[in-house]
Amino acid sequence: MSISINLELTDHCNIRCKMCSQSMRSDAHGMPKKFMAWDTWRKSLHNLKGYSDDIHLCPHWLGEPTMHPHFDQFIEYAFAINQHNTIFTRFKLHTNAVQLSHERSRLLLTLGRLPFLQPNTFNFVHFSIDAFSPSVYKTVKGRHRRDRVYQNVLDFLKLRAQLRCSYPKVTIAFVVQPENAHEAIPFQQYWQQVFQELNCSLDQFYDWPSEESDNLYFRRLNCSDQEASDQLHAETAYKLGLIDKPQASLRREGSF
Repeated sequence: MSISINLELTDHCNIRCKMCSQSMRSDAHGMPKKFMAWDTWRKSLHNLKGYSDDIHLCPHWLGEPTMHPHFDQFIEYAFAINQHNTIFTRFKLHTNAVQLSHERSRLLLTLGRLPFLQPNTFNFVHFSIDAFSPSVYKTVKGRHRRDRVYQNVLDFLKLRAQLRCSYPKVTIAFVVQPENAHEAIPFQQYWQQVFQELNCSLDQFYDWPSEESDNLYFRRLNCSDQEASDQLHAETAYKLGLIDKPQASLRREGSF
């Protein structure tokens, strides 16, 4: 059995996504936003040792983990003490990629190749992108960061290919909403071309992407007018070729 554990490095974020409640408040968890202390991180990791279940570790919940001023040090330590996967069997990263520099990408990919770890330990990266053009990115994400994000993700994918890493698998996510639905097809075409040029296969999902393949994930928006949101999501999935016929909703039990 596996257990997913989120050790949130920070609840701060560096963008203001209009579909994320984190961008609408000055606090989180009922208290001012913070960065995790080194001792908390270290003790939490060591306390995971000896669990009978497989631990899937993620340093994220509400905030952007790469904003932590000591992100590299924290993650490097976690991998260094995970001798023969005695603490965690999988590591997952969720990020908006704004602060995913070339050097940071190289560090993460290098950690995933440590000889005392299973090759799929650094298992999965979820990139929250949600737009194709700079103007729509600014509208949806609240910051002018589109070009930097696209370049950072491209650098990560190219470096993964250069290092011949089978892992981590990558999900590139697009939350469908009125402000960006018209860009879903150019977004799809752009990333399909990128993966084709890298000779990487690419799956596509409208619900719960696989963590064992590279994916485009066109996710529904959860909002107050859920019926309209579900309809827009289903219409977009049809236009993208992800479903065979138009539907009012693709929502099913357990959908996110």
